[in-house]
Amino acid sequence: MKRRVVVTGMGLVSPIGNTVESSFQAMIEGKNGIDLITLEDTTNWKVKLAGEVKNLDFEAFIDRKEVKRSDRSVLLALIAADEAYKQAKLENAEIDRTRFGLFIGSGIGGLNTIQEEVSTYANRGQDRMSPFFIPNSIINLIGAKIGIKYQIYGPNLPQVTACSAATNSIGEAFRYIRDGYLEIAMAGGAEAPVNAIGVGGFAAMKALNTSNNKDRASIPFDHDRSGFVIAEGAGILILEEYEHAKKRGAHILAELVGYGTTTDAFHMTSPDEEAKGITNCLTQALKDANIEPSDIGYINAHGTSTVLNDKYETMGIKKAFKEAAYGINISSTKSMTGHALGAAGAIETIAVIKALQTGMIPPTINYQNPDPDCDLNYTPNVAVKRDHIYGMNINIGFGGQNAAIIFKKVTENA
Repeated sequence: MKRRVVVTGMGLVSPIGNTVESSFQAMIEGKNGIDLITLEDTTNWKVKLAGEVKNLDFEAFIDRKEVKRSDRSVLLALIAADEAYKQAKLENAEIDRTRFGLFIGSGIGGLNTIQEEVSTYANRGQDRMSPFFIPNSIINLIGAKIGIKYQIYGPNLPQVTACSAATNSIGEAFRYIRDGYLEIAMAGGAEAPVNAIGVGGFAAMKALNTSNNKDRASIPFDHDRSGFVIAEGAGILILEEYEHAKKRGAHILAELVGYGTTTDAFHMTSPDEEAKGITNCLTQALKDANIEPSDIGYINAHGTSTVLNDKYETMGIKKAFKEAAYGINISSTKSMTGHALGAAGAIETIAVIKALQTGMIPPTINYQNPDPDCDLNYTPNVAVKRDHIYGMNINIGFGGQNAAIIFKKVTENA
C-alpha cells in the first residue's frame, strides 16, 4: 500500500522576497522582482536585466568563513533550508536521520565558481586555482552541505534535469517516501546563474529577452514575448510520511498526491511541436493523484516568456485537460521572479502550496496583448480569490524534460 506524503516545512529565497511569506505576499501584490543586473558590470552586455536576490546578508545566517568558501548557489540553498527546517520544527525532533534524505537539484550548480576559477587559470595559471573549485562546482555539494549542517544520513540524490530539476527532485523524494524507503526528505532546488557566462551562454542561444524595459521583459503568454529573463533563487520543502508527521506533532501544510515526468525525445532545446511529452506528463500526474482534470483549480505554469514554450505548454494543457483547461486559473510567476532555471520548480511549487492555503491565486503580471495560440485563463495582472482543493506545478527543461506535481489542500493537523 502506498503511503501518504505531506509537506511540513518550506523555505524560499527569491528575487521578490527572502522568505516564503514575503515572496508570496509580493506575488499576490504583483510586484516585479526583475531589474538591472547589479552583480556584474553589464556595460558590454546585450542583456542587462535579471531577477536577482536582494538585500540578503549571507553572514546573518552562515559563518563568514563558509560564506567566503561557498558558491552562491549553495548559500541560497542553505538559507532556504534553514527556514524550512525551522518551520517543520526539526531542530530538536527525535527522528531516525538514516531515514532522512536529500533531493536538492540544480540546472547548472556552481556557475560562479566555474567562472571565477576558469578566469584564475587563464590569467594566473593552474597552480593558483582554488582547492574549493571542484567541490563548489558539483551539484551534489548543495545537498551535501545541507546534510552536513543538519546531520542527514539518508541518500543525497539531486535531479539534474535543467529547468525541471527542482520539480523532479520533489517528485523523486515523494516516491522514496511513498514507497517506504524514507520517512522524511528535504527537496527542492537552487541556482545562481546571473554572471557573465550564465547570461552570455543563454544570450548566445537567443533564449533571453534583450529589452531594457523591466515591465515588458518577462511577459509569459503575451503575444509580444521574446525570451526569458534569467534569475536566481532557492526553494526547499520538507516532505514527510503522513503518520510520521502526525506522530511528532508536525503542522501539515499540504499533501503531495501526484507526480508525472517524461522526455520529449525531440530536440536539444525546442519543445515537441505536438506537445506529446508534456501532455503525457500531465496525464501521468493526474492519474497518479487519482483525480479528474476538472479537480485542478490552479496551475503554476512553466510559462517562460519564450515563443515556443508558452505556445506548446498551452497546447499540452489543453490536450491533457481537454474542456476543463478553460476553467482553471493558470499563472506564470516568472513574470515577477524571472526564470531561476533549476530552482524555478521549487519557487513555483511553494506558490502553489501557498495558493491552496490562502485561496489566493497569484497573477501573471504585465500581460497586455493576447496571443491566439495562448488562449487560456492566465490570471492576468491581478490576483484572484479562488478556494480550490488541488493545485499543480509544471516545469519544462532543455533536453525535452517535463515534470508536474500535484498538491492537495489539507484541513487536518496533528
